[in-house]
Amino acid sequence: MQSTHGTAPHEVVERALELSRADGCVVIADEESSANLRWAGNALTTNGVTRSRTLTVIATVDGAEGTASGVVSREAVTADELEALVRAAEAAAREAGPAEDAQPLVAGGRTDAAFTEAPAETGIGVFGDFAPALGEAFARCRDGGRLLYGFARHEMASTYLGTSTGLRLRHDQPTGTVELNAKTADLSGSAWAGAATRDFRDVDPGAMEEDLRRRLEWGKRRIDLPAGRYETLLPPSAVADLMVYLGWSLGGRDAAEGRTVFSRPGGGTRVGERLSALPLTLRSDPAEPGLEAAPFVVAHSSGGNQSAFDNGLPLAATDWIRDGELANLLTTRHTAGLTGLPVAPSVDNLVLEAGGGADGPTLEEMAARTERGLLLTCLWYIREVDPATLLLTGLTRDGVYLVEGGEVVGAVNNFRFNESPVDLLGRVAEAGRTERCLPREWGDWFTRAAMPPLRVRDFNMSSVSQAS
Repeated sequence: MQSTHGTAPHEVVERALELSRADGCVVIADEESSANLRWAGNALTTNGVTRSRTLTVIATVDGAEGTASGVVSREAVTADELEALVRAAEAAAREAGPAEDAQPLVAGGRTDAAFTEAPAETGIGVFGDFAPALGEAFARCRDGGRLLYGFARHEMASTYLGTSTGLRLRHDQPTGTVELNAKTADLSGSAWAGAATRDFRDVDPGAMEEDLRRRLEWGKRRIDLPAGRYETLLPPSAVADLMVYLGWSLGGRDAAEGRTVFSRPGGGTRVGERLSALPLTLRSDPAEPGLEAAPFVVAHSSGGNQSAFDNGLPLAATDWIRDGELANLLTTRHTAGLTGLPVAPSVDNLVLEAGGGADGPTLEEMAARTERGLLLTCLWYIREVDPATLLLTGLTRDGVYLVEGGEVVGAVNNFRFNESPVDLLGRVAEAGRTERCLPREWGDWFTRAAMPPLRVRDFNMSSVSQAS
């Protein structure tokens, strides 16, 4: 049997649409390739390259009571199996009841010029400049008695989307991440640094390793602190982990139905309400430089804050919080109609900035102005405690430092924290320079983020953690 891997992705999409007998059809072909490096103890351990293709067929069937949809997604579909895949999606639609989120499929008339071109691919060559620089970092760590662990990964996903209404859209999405973890020779000290990138040309492992060396030096003096509320400096990575969760919680329907922190007591939503005294803006833009994301909806199924009927809907720059006020909530065409909110689908990036954005102070400059407070490295094991307040709990990791008189005086114990990112916005005393960063906790699912460091009053370190 011939695999569809021998057939161009756009041809597979066209053939599946030709085979469709449904009232409406959406076909999504995802071509993915990835390359990775892993290292431990100052030496590369593994590297590799993978490739895959996934085909998703969404069939819609009109009935007396409404329109139903059926979704079937499979990997490595052979040419002989393509018709069976289409029929399976149609059967799933006929067996399903009317879809609550049913809408007319997005009107056609748009064809990307690159729709018929071969998919983009990555390979081990993406690390051509990164790998030698990493080798130099290994050498410095060996000479300094430190151990370097970590991994780098680069993925390239080409998505081809075709519909029975005539849409022919294509998007190439590069995604790169690198995480470095430096440890003392006896493994008693640990420090982490991470970065997100499109192509690794803007990643400097030498600079990252130098930052880790400095943090391990800070950690030579250990200080025990009790639980409590502390003025805390959150680096961009930690801010990203909190803001990404806030972004995932912006569902307009849930807010309108009184189930989230964005619900207004007595009914409605908190859109228009001030969340921060500082002019903080949380936004998404598919064209954001360095964080470019798909400019149209790609929904492999319906659920939560996405609708399969919205596939191909154009995405635009959206402010979620504007100058400290809640400006928009996540909606599909369906939930926008239910709530009266504007249509505002999710965009796969997130930027937080305050006023000057790139002109604000660095984390180091903020620390130099700190009389007494905590400087975090990153957060992990974040879990939701209460959706009504968006209360989150989690742990600090890989370095919590005490700042006194503008200088780091030592490393303190880890803590468990309890904080709502919405409540936290109201206690931000200072926002620094927005920069691209990697959310550590959510880096497997969300990498396109740019955040500033934040100075937060009374950050709630609820208990001392034994994590190390």
